[in-house]
Amino acid sequence: TVYVSGLPGFDFSASEPTICEGGIQGQTACALDNIKAVLEAAGTKLAKVVECTVLLADIGDFEAMNEVYVKFFDKDPPARVAYQVGSLAGDAAVEIKCTAVL
Repeated sequence: TVYVSGLPGFDFSASEPTICEGGIQGQTACALDNIKAVLEAAGTKLAKVVECTVLLADIGDFEAMNEVYVKFFDKDPPARVAYQVGSLAGDAAVEIKCTAVL
């Protein structure tokens, strides 16, 4: 089992991590790209994710986030819960954590 701790929609390739452009959808894509990289480094992949937790700065962004979320999974996206939180690191709009099997 691989537990990926919460990753925000940051571009970690920059010398200083920065929030990805494109609002909630751009940040969701970046967060899931970051999760994909962690999973691949651990020897697994997005298709083996069994659950995710999504933290949103604004629960009103759920539908826009979900439009991107479902595109990252070839078949039936894994179960997920979403919560609105007071704030996220670096003023991110979204942070996602996942659990995957090997």
